[in-house]
Amino acid sequence: MAEHRPPPDEPKRWLDDKRNVNKVIYATLVVCAGWVLADLFYHKHGHYSWEEIFGFHAAYGFVSCVALVLAAKELRKLVKRDEDYYD
Repeated sequence: MAEHRPPPDEPKRWLDDKRNVNKVIYATLVVCAGWVLADLFYHKHGHYSWEEIFGFHAAYGFVSCVALVLAAKELRKLVKRDEDYYD
């Protein structure tokens, strides 16, 4: 995949630097890990027994997000229009 480069007359933005993008990714991972670890320090009152499993809601959210993306990719095949549909 080719690296995106802004036009020469456009000012450089802070996310144009790969190191800054990596900082955002690592910060997001640290925050997510912190929320999962926080799951250890409070008593859960779930309606079902599996809701009290450590990290259940994080795993459920991740799996749900992946499922939505995969479903959207398949749905796109059904609703996609040709490029000249409106011409």
